[in-house]
Amino acid sequence: MRTATPPPVAPTGDHHDLAIALFAVIVLVTLAITLWVGRQGSAAEDFYAGGRDFTPLQNGFALSGDYLSAASFLGVAGLIALYGYDGVLYSIGFLVAWLVVLMLVAELVRNAGRYTLADVLALRLRRRKVRAAAGGASVVVTLFYLVAQMVGAGSLVALLLGTNSSGARTWTIVAVGGLMIIYVTVGGMRATTWIQIVKAVLLVAGSVLLTVLLMVRFHGDVAELMRQAAQHSGAGQRYLEPGLKYGKSFTSRLDFFSLGLALVLGTAGLPHILSRFYTVPTARAARRSTMWAIGLVGGFYLMAIALGLGATALVGSAEVRHANPAGNTAVPLLALVLGGGNGSTGGVVLFALISAIAFATILAVVAGLTLASSAAFAHDIWAGAWRGRPRRRSHGRRAAVPASRRARAARARGEVTEREEVGVARAAAVGIGAVAIALSLFAQQMNVAFLVGLAFAVAASSNLPVLLYSLFWRRFTPRGAVWSVYGGLVPAVLLVAFSPVVSGSKAALFPGVDFHWFPLENPGIVSIPLGFLAGWLGTITSPEPADPDRYAELEVRSLTGAGAA
Repeated sequence: MRTATPPPVAPTGDHHDLAIALFAVIVLVTLAITLWVGRQGSAAEDFYAGGRDFTPLQNGFALSGDYLSAASFLGVAGLIALYGYDGVLYSIGFLVAWLVVLMLVAELVRNAGRYTLADVLALRLRRRKVRAAAGGASVVVTLFYLVAQMVGAGSLVALLLGTNSSGARTWTIVAVGGLMIIYVTVGGMRATTWIQIVKAVLLVAGSVLLTVLLMVRFHGDVAELMRQAAQHSGAGQRYLEPGLKYGKSFTSRLDFFSLGLALVLGTAGLPHILSRFYTVPTARAARRSTMWAIGLVGGFYLMAIALGLGATALVGSAEVRHANPAGNTAVPLLALVLGGGNGSTGGVVLFALISAIAFATILAVVAGLTLASSAAFAHDIWAGAWRGRPRRRSHGRRAAVPASRRARAARARGEVTEREEVGVARAAAVGIGAVAIALSLFAQQMNVAFLVGLAFAVAASSNLPVLLYSLFWRRFTPRGAVWSVYGGLVPAVLLVAFSPVVSGSKAALFPGVDFHWFPLENPGIVSIPLGFLAGWLGTITSPEPADPDRYAELEVRSLTGAGAA
């Protein structure tokens, strides 16, 4: 028999003061970490790679912190609360992606690169245009990801303040953008890593607490939890079956396959994930970091599934959708119910605590993304492509030579100095932050997990093909690299621009117009094969053959670590 729909649980003014106080504590703690760590080193290796002295456990927590974003904590649970089985499939795609990272890229990227993805390519494809293409693609990917996180922050704070006004979300997005600029410009990778570690501990602990309370509420009966979720979903048994969101037509099923492909392949091409492997001293440490991350991410997504079901069972899909049409506030609303409901002390405390953890999640991830994009601009585009004379590798002798002497020697050779490059990276963080803020203001009503899916599609289309070709294909040429990057990046962005995401639907960026002609919301099924195809065509039509000696150098370094930074 169908039970009554759960009563509305939208937070009242009693929640605001405590939650805002906890938000302030999170901001002050992260700023203190940034200021403390920012004084410990100003060299390029400290800014980009945190000195390369983090342990595998520390980096594993930082990796999971970078990966478990607002899309995971807010978006995935929200999709499960609204669409049941189809939302669960999001979490599966996010988790399976780590197997690709572990098996194909973790150790090899750590050995072959220095700070960015373009460093791996430049080891055998020493062309300015290769660096420019890889750096530009990294900036685009991180911008997509940044928009998702900042939209999540706007939704969260709007719920906290008890308003659906666009003004509250707008000022939240601006504030988060300002904080992320401070984190990166002052603290660099070292501060960002410690913020990620603190955030990962808080996120896992908060998820464990909510999951335990949820299981206690249902006496450990998962079947009853699922039955209650189906009853309060508004869809009945269809909530527990595939097709509620993606099974209505052949186009929607194809869209889901495209999304799954992007999620599974996209992680290995995310710039802020790849840069994490440079913060540990060896390739073995990079692999162990990935194994720690898989364990943490896997455990979290199991809890996210339970929390999404719990939000539907105890809050109701209608109330979740009323609070935020995309479902981004399902977890805080669930925390309010589990703590005792509206007006209860426990509900106020738990709601405020979970909201603060979600806010910390957003702050940490946007810091990592901004650092990755500013590094790509300064190290790859400005120093490597525009100036064309990046610094030479020191092979461990940096500590023996004073910084002033290294800078004078670099200037004499016409190379970019560390101080110049880090200065440009800090300036780039300000510019990229401003662009991300502007874009986020147009996407405030979109689900953050869906927005992240777009970022994964662009990463899998532009970064992954060129990375795999460079590491494993002996005949790969500079033309193939450039074609591969642009052959995946340009179609992915264009297809998104002319898809229902931008126009032609109520949830689009511009709902009042319709100029879409591409029927799918996620372009991965088209743009990912195009990226691989373009790389192959560029290579076989290249007038310049591949350099076998440079490929041999890359192969030896990537597999053994000989000569690695």
